[in-house]
Amino acid sequence: MNLKANLDTVRSHFHGQTLVAATKYVDAPTILELYALGVEDVGENRVQDFIRKQDLLTDLPIKWHFIGHLQTNKVKTVINRISYLHSLDSLKLAKEIQKERKTSLPCFVEVKLTDEPNKTGILPSELLQFVHSLVQYDIITVVGLMGMAKANGSEKEIKDSFNCLRSLRDDVTRLNLAYAPCKWLSMGMSDDYQIAIECGATHLRLGSILYRNEE
Repeated sequence: MNLKANLDTVRSHFHGQTLVAATKYVDAPTILELYALGVEDVGENRVQDFIRKQDLLTDLPIKWHFIGHLQTNKVKTVINRISYLHSLDSLKLAKEIQKERKTSLPCFVEVKLTDEPNKTGILPSELLQFVHSLVQYDIITVVGLMGMAKANGSEKEIKDSFNCLRSLRDDVTRLNLAYAPCKWLSMGMSDDYQIAIECGATHLRLGSILYRNEE
């Protein structure tokens, strides 16, 4: 694995985006190497893995992003240890965050962009109502939207999903809500990040492309 070369390749396509290194399949030593190469934003999918890795890296000023589905019964364990949540997908979760979080939490609202049964998120048709409902949870700041394109989708399907998310982001921004500035778009993973950049992504959650071996 040539981490520096992989990072250089990915970054050559960036123009101001934030790289959130998805570390689901790598451990603390690789995260340490990422940090040494200038990656300060790290994304974890699973609570148990997140706790274990963060405990090993407490001396590093990493910005920890929780990018996986967060069950309400796990909120207390993790919510005061993260810098960003990319998967706010229910009022039940918002209520639990309000109960347990000690400081304001920047959140991306997760939007379900496809009909795949394994994907979670707020339906596009229900997004504005959902954002309005968050007014009662003053610990939450909606900084953006997060979404995933169809797995193995065509370029057109991927573009349509990302452009939909961008349009929804603009709809929320136009509401001019103090608690929901909603300026950012967390979209794009290893297989589709260049399309996401074209469609206006601000945060890219990249994993496997960073850790591949040179062919």
